[in-house]
Amino acid sequence: MLRAPAAESNKDVILEVLRRFATSGKKVFEIASGAGQHTAHFAAALKDVVFQPTEVDSRSIHSIVGYLDHFQFKNVRIPLFIDVAKSFDQWALPADFGPHMVDIVLNINMLHICSTAAVYGLFQSADQLLHESSGILMTYGPYCVDGHISPQSNMAFHTNLKYQNSEYGLKDIKYLERLANRNNLRLAEKILAPKNNFILIFSR
Repeated sequence: MLRAPAAESNKDVILEVLRRFATSGKKVFEIASGAGQHTAHFAAALKDVVFQPTEVDSRSIHSIVGYLDHFQFKNVRIPLFIDVAKSFDQWALPADFGPHMVDIVLNINMLHICSTAAVYGLFQSADQLLHESSGILMTYGPYCVDGHISPQSNMAFHTNLKYQNSEYGLKDIKYLERLANRNNLRLAEKILAPKNNFILIFSR
């Protein structure tokens, strides 16, 4: 059961927004679930909502399983190994989380530390997973706004990420909005969160 300080500090902020959409009977498909802290926190608070965590990192998958074994959630599925950079038709999905059967696609703190293929894959898979006429993609993290990154700490973070990998770095919200539009989604809300982060809501 791994623990990340960032997940501890932002889990309640994200939950407050998630509650608005994750009403009784909804299904949440989380892409890049990390260690499982968010999944555990949300599942405990939203017992009538079904969560499907996913990860590409085997250590994180083991951690998620550890949380599930510890808490014995009835509303969380066994984590799936999903590489969002791979084509959606290569994903192995359970029968009730197939195409156009999901209410919410959730993605936390991934877009600034992933490949361009994974960024594209997030929006393409959200289009495939969400109901054709309803549903949302909800993302959380630091972003560039209209070509500007602020404060200086975010700019330093962005520069460091770019140094590690040229495809990493804070993505401009306008760029993400264009990707959403190409995949039958629109930016519905941009919610300022603590520590210079945003929650973005893309809807049908």
